[in-house]
Amino acid sequence: MFELRRLRLLHELSLRGTLSAVAEALSYSPSTISQQLAQLEREAGVALLVPDGRRVRLTEHGAALAEHAADALDADERIRAGLERLQPGIAPVRVAVLQTAARTVVPAALTLLSQRAPELRVALSEVPPEEGLFELSARGFDLAIAEQYPGLTRAHRPDLERHVLGADPMRLAAPRGELAGAPLRSLAGHAWVMEPAGTAARDWAVQQCRAAGFEPDVRFELADLGAHVALIAAGHAVGMLPDLLWTGQPVPVALGALPGEPVREIFTASRRASGERPGIRLVREAIAEAFAAARP
Repeated sequence: MFELRRLRLLHELSLRGTLSAVAEALSYSPSTISQQLAQLEREAGVALLVPDGRRVRLTEHGAALAEHAADALDADERIRAGLERLQPGIAPVRVAVLQTAARTVVPAALTLLSQRAPELRVALSEVPPEEGLFELSARGFDLAIAEQYPGLTRAHRPDLERHVLGADPMRLAAPRGELAGAPLRSLAGHAWVMEPAGTAARDWAVQQCRAAGFEPDVRFELADLGAHVALIAAGHAVGMLPDLLWTGQPVPVALGALPGEPVREIFTASRRASGERPGIRLVREAIAEAFAAARP
């Protein structure tokens, strides 16, 4: 019989690509990962890994067993979901959240959960949506709150299901005063603040500027949207910010319309195998209610 823990290590290797990445994600040493995978090879009776430079790669048998490992892990989750229906709250719900949701939606959702399921433990980590969705697939989280931008949709993973929360308008943000209400094209010569390169938010914002006929001078790269607001309010930059950021807060910058009045879509995602776990369902529903109640 294959041990589920070793099957998970093989599945993680198929996702992450290196033994060191698996070790870091699961808090094991690389030598422990190697030993466990060597034992799995003995159990399988075939070679699962072969050297590839300084790394290893899956053999044909290894890739096939990694697919079966994913099925076994899904079955394990469905079994645990069945047990949780008999005793709700026995397992924590680990949630990956994007920054704007962490600042606005999540506190209200936790208040709802404290009333409806006080025994349920919810663990939160603020991570970029790109990382959150990957780690959700890799079983590092149980639920993720993510976004996608018009014309820049995220890939659909077959193991994940989405529930759309709603639309969040994106607006041009500039210092109050002479730039208030300025069209996008007129801001070509100004310093811009945007999220780090490689994020969907950055790629989308750059494309908006290019569509308006200029390449933005991205002088400030910051993941913290609160820092975006501070720089813009102080007159050092212009940017593009979502309405959700202003829920329950004063707006210290001038907001203007972007061409086409674009909105980003906010959604939750969970693994299909565990999406109906009572705890995950409760958290998902509370997040949906909190988002619906949020108003800039």
